[in-house]
Amino acid sequence: MLPFSPLTCDLTTGEKRVLTSWKSYTDPSPGDFVTQITPQVPSQVLTTRGSKPYYRSGPWAKTRDSKLSRLVLTPEGHLKRFQHRGTEWDLTYEGPANSCDVYGLCGPFGLCVRSVPPKCKCFKGFVPKYKEEWERGNWTEGCVRRTELLCYGNSTGKSQNVFHHVANIKPPDFYKFANLDAEECYQSCLQNCSCLAFAFIREIGCLMWNHELMDTVQFSSGGELLSIRLARSELDGNKRKKTITASLVSLFLFVILGSSVFCVWRYRVKHNEIISNNASQDAWSNDLTPQDFSSLCFFEMNTIQTATNNFSLSNKLGHGGFGSVYKGKLQDGKEIAVKRLSSSCRQGKEEFMNEIVLISKLQHRNLVRILGCCIEGEERLLIYEFMVNKSLDTFLFDSSKKHKIDWQKRFDIIQGIARGLLYLHHDSRLRVIHRDLKVSNILLDENMNPKISDFGLARMFEGTQCEENTRRVVGTLGYMSPEYAWTGIFSEKSDIYAFGVLLLEIISGEKISRFNYAKEGKDLLEYVWGSWCENGGIFLLDKDVDDSSHPLEVARCAQIGLLCVQHQPVDRPNTLELMSMLTTKSDLPSPEKPIFVVHKRDYESLSNPLITFNEMTQSVIIGR
Repeated sequence: MLPFSPLTCDLTTGEKRVLTSWKSYTDPSPGDFVTQITPQVPSQVLTTRGSKPYYRSGPWAKTRDSKLSRLVLTPEGHLKRFQHRGTEWDLTYEGPANSCDVYGLCGPFGLCVRSVPPKCKCFKGFVPKYKEEWERGNWTEGCVRRTELLCYGNSTGKSQNVFHHVANIKPPDFYKFANLDAEECYQSCLQNCSCLAFAFIREIGCLMWNHELMDTVQFSSGGELLSIRLARSELDGNKRKKTITASLVSLFLFVILGSSVFCVWRYRVKHNEIISNNASQDAWSNDLTPQDFSSLCFFEMNTIQTATNNFSLSNKLGHGGFGSVYKGKLQDGKEIAVKRLSSSCRQGKEEFMNEIVLISKLQHRNLVRILGCCIEGEERLLIYEFMVNKSLDTFLFDSSKKHKIDWQKRFDIIQGIARGLLYLHHDSRLRVIHRDLKVSNILLDENMNPKISDFGLARMFEGTQCEENTRRVVGTLGYMSPEYAWTGIFSEKSDIYAFGVLLLEIISGEKISRFNYAKEGKDLLEYVWGSWCENGGIFLLDKDVDDSSHPLEVARCAQIGLLCVQHQPVDRPNTLELMSMLTTKSDLPSPEKPIFVVHKRDYESLSNPLITFNEMTQSVIIGR
């Protein structure tokens, strides 16, 4: 929705101005979701999916600004509000931003707690309606009272019923507004047995509920105070429980204290045995735990300074968003690579913590191996095995070196990278999404074996989780999948997209960020698509090594690359399917035309403060 075109609801005429989502990011026909202002008092924003509620904002306070600068309703039903600040649009609101925000997740009288992970529970005095379904995670039937309210005839129930107060609440749906002050609000609900709950909100006034409490959320902080009517016996029983609990605590207090002292003593002894230098103290002060680095070797700072000749420029291998990388040599003659965090880079500190925890737990021949770390004062260093041949881009995009990696070597490198991805996504004890797979993050050892490096942006998945959403989009333009660049959703298929771009770069010897073909200014993906449509892609191989190729093998890899960069994640192969495509001669599906990119000069007029890039390349995907 454009600026100065707010959502509206005319209570007199019933006319509304609503916002309807697109069917997909490339199909502007009406989608499944509609956002509107509700006619109730006070109003709230409601997003529906078909005829069913999907998300609501909760009642608006009178003092809140209802003039939305710019609204976007994504095909997935996410409502986003952007405000114009200078030359940029800042994201100031998004809903749903958490699974608790999905309407009615915990059912009637259920309370969705915004914890990690979010969870449903019944209000005090209520129990799950269907216990077995509730324990399976099916909460939609909600909860029912354990003890019915006592209201006889015209009785108000004042003596038999009490109010239980719950803090930090997003008020439930189906409220009724009353123009009363705080005391009048309480008395009015107390004297009316059909009033099940009330809340007095300073900026709004008195809200009451006469029906089941639906779509209630509890925040860690903030929110409103909700008072729920319960049978008096519910709170009396709670007092008895507290008395019993206090007695038990008193009885076992000495045992607990004694055990705690013993555990602390044993912990300190073990800690001192594992880490006996000053680096450990710095590690503890920076939120690392023993489980995070139990398998790592901690190096002394003077050892690394000696190995790198005090970080001399002659030993510098490169520089990135994290900091600088130096070559070093230990006293035993072993060559190492030292990644030095820039003290002024906040993002680098987060990446350091992420990389040290993840990569120390991953071991595979196609992943770079970490030898240890050094943490001293403000200095944070990661020490890796040294890769004699540096990174793949030093060969692939250097006209004096690219002939050294003929087609067979390139094909071996492609398969090696795929094996590394398969390990990250499926075969390791952790399920890891790399999020920054690109040609400069592929290192080559003395035998030209590829090793995936730089896990600073990687994320770990747990259990059956298959995708995640982030408000901070990080990565490298050209390698980011469409759904990740514009919605923050990333998954295994995000890495598959980056692998597809990387595969096409290896075949063609061209860098996606600077490729510009003919007068039409075709980018790499458009050029590959045209070649595949014209001749199956058999002439795509880098001209410097085309005499070493098997044309059909090159064409097959080009087709695999196009399948990996399909616009919709569901149309891309998963890592197991990708490995099968590369190692067998099975028939391949035909790819659809991929979404192409625009050049940097077109991008300079756009701004998205939520996207952070490691390396500003010359392309970005944009919507129509």
